[in-house]
Amino acid sequence: MKTIASNKKAFFDYEILDKIEAGIVLTGDEVKSLRAGHVSLVAAFATVKQGELFLINCKITPYQQAYTKRDDQSERSRKLLLKKRELNRIIGDISQKGVTMVPLKLYFNDKNLVKVELGVCKAKKAAGKKQTLKDRDIDRQTRREIKGVYNY
Repeated sequence: MKTIASNKKAFFDYEILDKIEAGIVLTGDEVKSLRAGHVSLVAAFATVKQGELFLINCKITPYQQAYTKRDDQSERSRKLLLKKRELNRIIGDISQKGVTMVPLKLYFNDKNLVKVELGVCKAKKAAGKKQTLKDRDIDRQTRREIKGVYNY
């Protein structure tokens, strides 16, 4: 599994309740651009339209050697591929107040297919973000102290 892009900000801004793997419908030049690593998941989210799941605001820059380069296609909504049972479960989860779907990671699987790891998330409040920073700082300090004690 080769990771193309990950959404680090999502882990800070949201509390992840569940993770789901989905396929994504792409064109050939978009796949080549992904192999080059020209993608951004910042501010991207997934939503349900007409009974199908779509990825919105995922920016894939046009491939340099593509025959037709269209900048308006870089932010188009892309269809996500899920089984019907998974899709119905996700629709039920999203219907709750304050729950959203955010892409956490974009990667190539073992068969070289592009997959998206989606997180069913709930937004953290400001106090939750401060607590996350505080916990991270405490963990960092304890690692430093342990490293200093056992390094002679």
